[in-house]
Amino acid sequence: MISSFVPGLIMIITSFLLPTIPQYFRHPAMLLSVGLSALSLFNGYGTFLEWDILGLNLILYQSDSLTLPFAIIFHIAAILVIIFSWHSKNLMEHMATLAYAGSAIGALHAGDFFSLFIWWEATALTSVFIVFAGNTNVAKDAAMRYLIIQVSSGVLLLIGACLMLYQTGNHNLAVLDLKTNFGIFIFIAFGIKAAFPLLNGWLQDSYPESSVTGTVALSAFTTKLAIYALARTFPGTDSLIWIGAIMTAFPVFFAVIENDLRRVLSFSLNNQLGFMVVGIGIGTELSLNGTVAHAFVHIIYKALLFMSMGAVLYRAGTTKASELGGLYKYMPFTTIFCIIGAMSISAFPLFSGFVAKSLIMSSLGGMGMVLIYFILFFASAGVLEHSGIKIPYFAFFAHERKNKVKEAPINMLIAMGIAAFLCIAIGVFPKYLYQILPYAVEYQPYTLDHVISQLQLLVFAIIAFLFLVKFKLYPSEIRSTVLNSDWFYRKMLPGIGKPLFKKIGLLTDSLYKNLGLSFKQVLSKSYKFSNLSYIKVTTPSFAGTILISILFIMLVIVLV
Repeated sequence: MISSFVPGLIMIITSFLLPTIPQYFRHPAMLLSVGLSALSLFNGYGTFLEWDILGLNLILYQSDSLTLPFAIIFHIAAILVIIFSWHSKNLMEHMATLAYAGSAIGALHAGDFFSLFIWWEATALTSVFIVFAGNTNVAKDAAMRYLIIQVSSGVLLLIGACLMLYQTGNHNLAVLDLKTNFGIFIFIAFGIKAAFPLLNGWLQDSYPESSVTGTVALSAFTTKLAIYALARTFPGTDSLIWIGAIMTAFPVFFAVIENDLRRVLSFSLNNQLGFMVVGIGIGTELSLNGTVAHAFVHIIYKALLFMSMGAVLYRAGTTKASELGGLYKYMPFTTIFCIIGAMSISAFPLFSGFVAKSLIMSSLGGMGMVLIYFILFFASAGVLEHSGIKIPYFAFFAHERKNKVKEAPINMLIAMGIAAFLCIAIGVFPKYLYQILPYAVEYQPYTLDHVISQLQLLVFAIIAFLFLVKFKLYPSEIRSTVLNSDWFYRKMLPGIGKPLFKKIGLLTDSLYKNLGLSFKQVLSKSYKFSNLSYIKVTTPSFAGTILISILFIMLVIVLV
């Protein structure tokens, strides 16, 4: 029965069956699995599936007013990704994408920390194959770093869950605080996936290196699952207000000077997460509604922007601002869809971003947090500059393009068209979005003062951009990659670690060689073999040395 079937599980099962399905029927089968999973949305609220194992009561399927809007938008995002990837024949990526979306949906419905951990790690293990599908050496390196960081998040979550069970005898999802050690572990685990400051490098490192369609899928689920988890367990945590404020502001500076437009969107994604984190930190019904609404619309317009850049990458072969321009002549529909996404993320009136972000800004005003309000106000201007203007301007208008390209494939245009329609429909009719939010909403975003203040911000930001471009003061597009916190493990650690491991390798090689010669001498004396040439002394490889060293350390730890 549907009521006792974990949402998303049918998508995971289908992903494993994809190799047995003829190619022409794979995408319809993927859509069907999403549709079957979406039937669970009609089950209403309650606990539908539990499992007692090893003395633990795992709540595998529960739903409430916070779960519903995330479940709806995750299913919509899965549909958009499947349609957008219809042209692709990459079976591994299709399997990983469907299982990834199913795992994220399953995580939403977990009712305890151990069930959440299972799905938490499932999203990590499935999404890493999407990064691998970028099929470049850079993508493969980024995938390994991504996997280490995501699995580390899961380990911290598991430690927190075990400590919570040991200290309280309870492991169900509940509101936590930072006064307990298990609360801190769980908070950091969620913070890694939510891309907190200094924990965010994995996002800009991995997302832009994925494939044309893979980045769209990645942008929808991982970080928004973390936002859901924070809203579930840490609402009203004051430190989140400042963490979120920093998240909104600092990516702006990186996005301005970044050349790769998909990396610009990755920095922008980090910025938008900050607004949601602030809403969770405030913890009022209005701010939590704002967080959920913002997550809902953000998944759509960010997917639209990533899809438009994916279409550009598919046709032009690059998303470097220094190598693009003039595409509006050859990709007019993609240009229009990109502009709609840009206007949505910039919170233009009558677009989805306006009706969602205003809930968070209004909740700030009601709390008297003037400084935080102005930080978010500044960040809003930055969003317009780097995602609202820079993305469409440099991709489609900045330079004259000599080489002609084709418009995006029809399946890409359909997916972008659906997302663009939703961006406008939600902006024009926000009441339908407000109806599915966790708390009752009596809010009118289209007040005269709010519309005028937002238009003033947008107009001044546009004028500032035009002024900087006109007088050549805007940072020029430079062929470079901008690193932020990922510098520590992409540059610093290898710089220290490689020479250190090289010396360890030389020492262990010497040790193995000496041990091998001694062994040969012992055999010669004991058995008086005249010829032991068949006993070879080999020097272990560097990788083998490291592996043996790690195993030895683990053995010592176990014995101790």
